[in-house]
Amino acid sequence: MKNILLIIAATSLMAAGCNQTGKKMNDTANPFFSEYTTPFQVPPFNEIQDEHYLPAFEKGIAMHKEEIEEIINNPEEPDFENTIAALDRSGEQLGKVQYVFNGVLSSNTNEQLQEIAQKVAPMESGHFDDINLNPYLFKRVKAVYEKRKETDLNIEQKTLLDETYKNFVRGGAELDDDKQSRFREINQKISVLSLKFGDNILSENNQYKLIIDDENDLAGLPDGVIAGAAEAAKAAGQDGKWLFTTHKPSMIPFLQYAENRKLREKLHKAYCARGDNRNELDNNNILIEMARLRLERAQLLGYETHAHFVLEKRMAKKPEDVYNLLNPIWEAALPVSKKEVAEMQSLITREGGDFELAHWDWWYYAEKLRKEKYDLDEEELRPYFELENVRNGLFQVCTNLYGITFDERHDIPKDHADAQVFEVKEADGSHLGVLYMDFYPRASKRGGAWMEAYRKQYNKNGKNITPVITTVFNFSKPTGDKPALLSFEEVSTMFHEMGHALHGLFSDCTYESISGTSVPWDFVELPSSIMENWASEPEVMKMYGKHFETGETIPDELIQKIKNAGHFNQGFVNVEYLSAAFLDMNWHTLKDTKSEIDVDQFESKALANIGLIPEIVVRYRSTYFSHIFSGGYSAGYYSYKWSEVLDADAFDAFKETSLFDAETAGSFRENILARGGTEDPMVLYKRFRGREPSIAPLLKRSGLSKP
Repeated sequence: MKNILLIIAATSLMAAGCNQTGKKMNDTANPFFSEYTTPFQVPPFNEIQDEHYLPAFEKGIAMHKEEIEEIINNPEEPDFENTIAALDRSGEQLGKVQYVFNGVLSSNTNEQLQEIAQKVAPMESGHFDDINLNPYLFKRVKAVYEKRKETDLNIEQKTLLDETYKNFVRGGAELDDDKQSRFREINQKISVLSLKFGDNILSENNQYKLIIDDENDLAGLPDGVIAGAAEAAKAAGQDGKWLFTTHKPSMIPFLQYAENRKLREKLHKAYCARGDNRNELDNNNILIEMARLRLERAQLLGYETHAHFVLEKRMAKKPEDVYNLLNPIWEAALPVSKKEVAEMQSLITREGGDFELAHWDWWYYAEKLRKEKYDLDEEELRPYFELENVRNGLFQVCTNLYGITFDERHDIPKDHADAQVFEVKEADGSHLGVLYMDFYPRASKRGGAWMEAYRKQYNKNGKNITPVITTVFNFSKPTGDKPALLSFEEVSTMFHEMGHALHGLFSDCTYESISGTSVPWDFVELPSSIMENWASEPEVMKMYGKHFETGETIPDELIQKIKNAGHFNQGFVNVEYLSAAFLDMNWHTLKDTKSEIDVDQFESKALANIGLIPEIVVRYRSTYFSHIFSGGYSAGYYSYKWSEVLDADAFDAFKETSLFDAETAGSFRENILARGGTEDPMVLYKRFRGREPSIAPLLKRSGLSKP
């Protein structure tokens, strides 16, 4: 049973049996209706058209309903195989289209796909509610669960049984009829609102354009940034001008280097105002309604708040656990950020500036201060971080750790022309999976970076079904005759997403619903976060740090500068992130669904309570906080920091042996990456590390520990 409780609007279901022109689709013409004949049976992206999705969803949901009926009507006494395992196997045809649609909707959307998603999101929610709220199905599940101690099950089966039963309960199976009716209504509304929230942010990003027509306003900007802005302007029909947007690969270099303070202010304020412009793309009412609906749903199920509902299935079991994690780090980071403000204000004064540091100044003066203190200019690094070299270095790290190899394939259909496709092989040459990498921003792609599966790993009739994974980025594009040159942050992001990819590729589980990255969300970032550690290791930097023109390996002197500056700006980095984690918890520990809410006032009060300084803007203001209002991180944005505690502690295991210690890597693969959600994550972690994690390595790595 695929994602039976995943009530989010990133997937879609069902239409009226017709394509958008009203014509009946021919089953034989729809690629989703037959077995893929592509290499490794990847989705035939070259054949799939937008009009194929709706009929495919319709057929998928119809088949899924039939499979559920077969389980319910099975005359045999309910047992693990005929009920729990059968549920896990059900919905394969539906999952086939869901996985593809989800990926394309995120990375290559258009108005037609967005319309499809808006129409079918409530139908998807209704379908899964039909399953979760089916009393006859729940009766069978409960019967198996109540006899669990009498049944000889392995650990993976026990986990699947436990998860299935709890998901039904959390999905409203024990509510009375009236409450179930309201529960369904809430789920449908949330699914639509979530999609609308994300669509609004994508539109805001694409609509805003800072057009510069005076070359003097480009003062301070590196040549590569100027060239990229000129190409962007030309593509937008503004030849001879320069274009900057609120997409981070465009915005951040402008904030770092542009001498024109008024334009820095204009651009950053536009970024901070997304979804909050009181226009047709405004997200204020949407997020308020989502917060209220989530609270009402949680209270219907007997939970105090939405956060209590969410955290029950996380490593952090309750809100207090989250605050116990965040508060000590906040208390360590806030004073550091204030010292950083003082240093930058002193620099402004020394330069003769007669103004106080503002949030749109931070990147500019931080970059100046880094140059002054460490003789390190980020633009000095970019020539050594050519995208292809970084990618190849990353592949080499994976080979050194796990023996796997990456062979680029040109005979496999791509999900977008920009994408690259690789067959991933084990050390013995056997097939492990397929990996897509999609690097550059475009109007049809949402912001940020992420990993998704076009097919998860699982076992079917004794045969291992191998995974098809995609990693998606928004990196600086090639400009003119220069290749894509990355910032070190972008390098780290590539390593991060590869960690997620390895989690999906190395999965070795029987049941799809608990395979791969289907783990608690405060554990899912461990495999990704730990990979970032290798990116900054001198030995690894020399693997990928090759000057794009000369081929020269990045010099030791420059590596040392990076190391010296390793703790630079960590007050800002932590305060910016943690303030967003606190804001998330504020929205989702609400206990009153009736009171009037003004988003700006709510947000200001929440951030004032923790003492956020005015020079730093929360990483995601509420109106564009897509992680929690359009993604799956509600009451869970803290997860990144929770996982950083784990990854810093876990990476110490390698530092205690060697960077590519085969035994340590093998243990990490076997106990963490391969196991998916088959056991309690703390049990898995202790099996790898021999103990529970310590917060000390994270504080030390961030420069926040006391001397």
